[in-house]
Amino acid sequence: MTADTLTIRQMCDAFEVTPRTLRFYEAKELLFPLREGQKRLFTKSDRARLKLILRGKRFGFSLEEIRQLLDLYHMGDQQQTQIAAAYDVARARLADLELRREELNEAIDDLKDQLKWGEKMIASMNQPRRAAE
Repeated sequence: MTADTLTIRQMCDAFEVTPRTLRFYEAKELLFPLREGQKRLFTKSDRARLKLILRGKRFGFSLEEIRQLLDLYHMGDQQQTQIAAAYDVARARLADLELRREELNEAIDDLKDQLKWGEKMIASMNQPRRAAE
């Protein structure tokens, strides 16, 4: 191990992920750690890729979308293609999230109305009934 590489444990600690997560991303060919026998050594490039993977997951990107964006890094155009593609995917994702937020706000408002109705019904049922005259 050199100062430029991290072990799997160090990566887990640095990014708050499990070894299983790192192995999963390696199996999906999103990370490419160096190997020394059974030991995985993660380079600066792996750390940058993991940071982007985790950010993409947080934004709701699929692993395939993340892979496609990461693969554009080596296009030789100073990342112009990668940045433009990431921008397009992010804009679409933002529109989707905003729509979902609107739908959630409507559902929350409807549920609040139902709870108010339920409170009134419960209160009216708990009032003492007058005896028939």
